[in-house]
Amino acid sequence: MSNPTIRKECLMPAESWEQPTGEEIREVLHIAGLTGSGAARKLGLGKKGDRTVRRWVGEDSAIPYAAWALLCNFAGLGEIWEDGKEQEI
Repeated sequence: MSNPTIRKECLMPAESWEQPTGEEIREVLHIAGLTGSGAARKLGLGKKGDRTVRRWVGEDSAIPYAAWALLCNFAGLGEIWEDGKEQEI
């Protein structure tokens, strides 16, 4: 499932993923219904985590893939870490 305002390259498994822009991060937060502090809580970023989220949105620091993947999942954009192949058990 993709969103036209979020590049498909940002919705890929880590091996082929491209860093989202601040606007794409903002859009995913909006779709998920999360504020910066709400996202920080859900991601377990601690007391000053909302500052971290603001730095991602402001493109002052890069968002880690794991945090981005969880935000995408919270927004209903799927489990972007899955590459569509069957997993071996």
